[in-house]
Amino acid sequence: MTKSFTAAAILALRDDGALCLDDPVAGLAPSMAAVAHPDISAPAVTVRHLLSMSSGLATDDAWADRHLDLTEDELDAAAAFPMFACVPGTAFEYSNLGFGVLGRVVLEVTGTRLQDVVTERLLEPLGMRRTTWTAPDDALPGFRERAEPDDPLVIEPFVGDGSIAPMGGLFTTARDLATWIDFLSSGFAADDRHERQVEYDALLSAASRREMQRIWTALGQVPTVSRTWNVRPGGYGFGLRVQPHDRLGEVVTHSGGLPGFGSNMRWVPATGVGLIALSNSTYAPMSDVTTDVLDLLAKSDAVRSGGPEPTADQRDRAERLVALLNGWSNAAAAELFTDNVMVDQPFDQRADAARQLVEEHGSLAFARIVAESATSAIVVAHTRHAEVHIDFQLSVTRPARIQLYEAVIAP
Repeated sequence: MTKSFTAAAILALRDDGALCLDDPVAGLAPSMAAVAHPDISAPAVTVRHLLSMSSGLATDDAWADRHLDLTEDELDAAAAFPMFACVPGTAFEYSNLGFGVLGRVVLEVTGTRLQDVVTERLLEPLGMRRTTWTAPDDALPGFRERAEPDDPLVIEPFVGDGSIAPMGGLFTTARDLATWIDFLSSGFAADDRHERQVEYDALLSAASRREMQRIWTALGQVPTVSRTWNVRPGGYGFGLRVQPHDRLGEVVTHSGGLPGFGSNMRWVPATGVGLIALSNSTYAPMSDVTTDVLDLLAKSDAVRSGGPEPTADQRDRAERLVALLNGWSNAAAAELFTDNVMVDQPFDQRADAARQLVEEHGSLAFARIVAESATSAIVVAHTRHAEVHIDFQLSVTRPARIQLYEAVIAP
């Protein structure tokens, strides 16, 4: 799960002006000029391509997991005209070598190993003292699966801190990872809702932290053996996956797998609630654990979807909309709505619909407002017999008026 640390360090350098995400790798790190698709019409591989797993470099987990300790010379050899699975920028293709190339970019741009940038700019200021690039003395050993149930466990040796360690070389603890989740998810919190926000922003801006956790490359579809198609929901950000959840909205996650280890971290950005599962067994499917636990927490309402706080404009327009539906006035409607509303459906028809709603279910009592964004929201209103949901959107022009609304009886 090291890739998000690598991505955060690179975005910090981008924010400093040391590089641009759309810079070709060959221009930033001339030693990596051979990392180019053989088709001369293909676009150059950029930093963004590598961060978002859209470089086209071939998927390489099985090989890379045994080669974290590559020397710089060995990285040069591995990156000399590597295999491409697809054209850069056209599809998701998971590349560990690509993160080794990013490490070289940082080395040639700054003169400092990426590992040292991560440690000095992120780990130390965050107090993540148990997160290191080499195994501490008390590191838990990792074990390979037994071929037979009665076979003795086989301890996997730790792989050294080499040139592609930026893809998966960190040792850490659940407590330190909790700090990392807090750091990243706080990018979605208002400044006054997080006690460490000022400290976090000094390390990497909230905007850049959010940038890491948005989809840049869709995962799309993959063929099965039977040649049917499986849809893989969500996509890849920068060193992180983003997945939809039917109750919680977007969930950010990433797995880690190495000989001897399996891990996963998963969190709801809007709330900061996260789960961490670590195992010392080769490629243990810990994402299944965090997925199942998060589903249970969501179904029991122990974790709920977060969302933006309603704005003052939204609250005011919501209350006026409920009042209008209870007792229609064309003058009040003209003041509340943009001019398209009357054209889309005449006020007399809207007034009849509002009157029928009140006659059938009783007057609407404003209960609450649920903001979807700063301009879209749902009003929840109660009547004698039902709960009414009123979706509305504010206009792009100021003063903010309602450009669209729809009232439905909640199931």
